[in-house]
Amino acid sequence: VQLQASGGGLVQAGDSLRLSCAASGRTFSNVHMGWFRQALGKEREFVAAMRRGGVSTAYADSVKGRFTISRDMDKNTVYLQMNSLKPEDTAVYYCAVRSGLSYGNYEYVRLYDYWGQGTEVTVSS
Repeated sequence: VQLQASGGGLVQAGDSLRLSCAASGRTFSNVHMGWFRQALGKEREFVAAMRRGGVSTAYADSVKGRFTISRDMDKNTVYLQMNSLKPEDTAVYYCAVRSGLSYGNYEYVRLYDYWGQGTEVTVSS
């Protein structure tokens, strides 16, 4: 599976961005998807996840109500819509695929098998 993340950029606090993660080699219908982020000097952290088939989603408390994970099966692309951005959202954002059956512990970085290259988001105050 190859993942290509895009859509990052420099925005002001309160603005919105939509990140995209295009996949090749495997359809999103058969895997769980996740978005993570890593700020400078910090560990990679969970942002959002979508269960295979798109039947459920989950979010980190820090982004709940502001970010939305979605997918377009025709384009084999997963999105992360980010609204009301804050300076603390500044990070490199990564999409990831988890190919096992289990969806539990979706916030654990080590459970994901494939990663995109990351796209940088900078939010100025």
